[in-house]
Amino acid sequence: MNLTELKNLQAPLKEQYKSDPGSAIITLKAMGKIGEGISCKVDTGRAMIEAGLHPATGGTGLQVCSGDMLLEALVACAGVTMQAVATAIGIQIQNGIVKAEGDLDFKGTLGVSKDVPVGFKNIRLTFHIDSDATADQLASLEKLTERYCVVYQTLTKGVAVETKYLNG
Repeated sequence: MNLTELKNLQAPLKEQYKSDPGSAIITLKAMGKIGEGISCKVDTGRAMIEAGLHPATGGTGLQVCSGDMLLEALVACAGVTMQAVATAIGIQIQNGIVKAEGDLDFKGTLGVSKDVPVGFKNIRLTFHIDSDATADQLASLEKLTERYCVVYQTLTKGVAVETKYLNG
């Protein structure tokens, strides 16, 4: 996709969101069904994925880990955002790899130590790109990719999560 094609796709949406701000608010949804053993079958919209315990918590490794899925969502969003930004600012990326790594201390999740928080201690997001872009262009690419990546912004800024438990 080139800049003209991207602008042609996004221009009517931008205009709509300016004239009708409420139309820009979209609710994304995910659903899972509690599976056999200790698992949850998640409908990704493209395939059914069965998530289970990570081997470090007693899982077999045959099911996907939700922590991996979180990192995969970050990689996907960051990669797509980077490509859109590069297109918008005229940078050609010949080749690119986006990698996310996160460190977990499973003593928290298994309740071994109440002093250890549950969740990722830190996440590293790395971009390896081949481009003829200048240092200034690459700095803009980095800044704008981080600014407009939904998953990156959600993770770095945090978001309130409302929880409901319904019986029956």
